[in-house]
Amino acid sequence: MRWGMLINLVKCVGCYSCVVKCAQEHFLPPDILWGRLLIAETGSYPSAVKQLYPVLCNHCKEAKCVEACPTKATQRREDGIVWVDADQCVGCRACLISCPYQVRTYYSKEKAYYPGQDLTEFEKLGKALYPHQIGTVSKCNFCMERVDEGIKHGLKPGVDPDATPACVISCPAKARYFGDLDDPDSEVSVLIRKWHPSPFNPELGTEPSVYYVVG
Repeated sequence: MRWGMLINLVKCVGCYSCVVKCAQEHFLPPDILWGRLLIAETGSYPSAVKQLYPVLCNHCKEAKCVEACPTKATQRREDGIVWVDADQCVGCRACLISCPYQVRTYYSKEKAYYPGQDLTEFEKLGKALYPHQIGTVSKCNFCMERVDEGIKHGLKPGVDPDATPACVISCPAKARYFGDLDDPDSEVSVLIRKWHPSPFNPELGTEPSVYYVVG
């Protein structure tokens, strides 16, 4: 089993739903984003074309961040999910430097969404349900809590919303797909064979688990 994601850039409309939903799902502090949307333009007027690239941790099979971590805080599970154990992270940022996709963030100090005012209900709830530790690195974990809890209750990730990453179920354009890359019959595997997508920078040899359909 190896969890992976397929993102169809043809369908992506750049609405930022994936970015916002990820921040909401994990109670991310200000300036911390696990998923981002990169925007560029190609061509020139009047034929310029906007290019949208949603990026997140690629959960690489040969993860450079796992190799670089001196405390084994960054780990790769048997199902392919790469995650960070904050209790073991010492904030050295070796993983951040070694990640070729630049999708990790160092939480340097506590910030409030509205400095000088009381914390919002979102921030208060986050401190209780999903506390983030200052001085540690964090990143996308494929919503492993949702995946694990869903499987525990007999749900199927990629099929049942409660067991699927939040960015996938929140995408209004249905541009994201999630499933088991090792299962030839999973939706994501079938679509990979159909659309022939590619991961970002495959020449790096990290064997990413996130694929993109570019057209």
